[in-house]
Amino acid sequence: MACADPVVQNRLRAAAADRIRAARPELADAYDLGSAEGLLAVRERLGEDSPQHLAAVVLNRFDLASWARATCEFALGLSAEQTALWRRSFTRTVFLAGNPDNLRERFAFARLAEDGSAAWTAPGPAADTAALRRLLKLFDGPRPLPVRADTVVEIPPRPGGERAAVHRELHIAAAGCRISDALVHLNHLLTEAVMDGLIGPGDTLTIRHVPRLTNPTDRFAALRVEAEPTLPGRLRAAAGLTEEALLV
Repeated sequence: MACADPVVQNRLRAAAADRIRAARPELADAYDLGSAEGLLAVRERLGEDSPQHLAAVVLNRFDLASWARATCEFALGLSAEQTALWRRSFTRTVFLAGNPDNLRERFAFARLAEDGSAAWTAPGPAADTAALRRLLKLFDGPRPLPVRADTVVEIPPRPGGERAAVHRELHIAAAGCRISDALVHLNHLLTEAVMDGLIGPGDTLTIRHVPRLTNPTDRFAALRVEAEPTLPGRLRAAAGLTEEALLV
């Protein structure tokens, strides 16, 4: 159940508003992003827009740790122009079912997971991936997200890093969460955290499955927020990235 605490709801609305400002700053002047009504109006406005830029991910199988690491590497490898245009479309991503090894000669992929389980196209106009999206079906992940022990993910370092490596915890609210839901939530959270400099080369993430993020006002540097489907105007935290701790 979504938390009704007004302090929590204010924090969640602020996180949703920050995401809108980062992607489409002009909307901050047109709508009251501090209110539930304003956020809903923006959501309806965006729902009427055609996606301008998107990335496609081909998934052969889903391993959360491998996928999370490769997602961060993919986002770190984008150019400033690709990042800016993709973010204006709120890092829209389409997940497709297929074997990347069987498609590499026909389609250009910007990133391939080390274990071959997933491949990413560079974000670009929707027309760029139209043929791939016609060929493959959407990845169907209706099963509940498996709840596992904490998993440590290390982002590969780069020579001459701009900052010291840090450790963060990546919390995913597993109660009622399907694999397909987790893909969407974590994709947005991780790629936008890379864009904001919260995740960088050499960093370490500890993935933690929790039933719910019951206190998202504490410790979190970034939140993935979604509408509570059964309570209009109410928000809930689907995932969160904690504040940093320096690695020693």
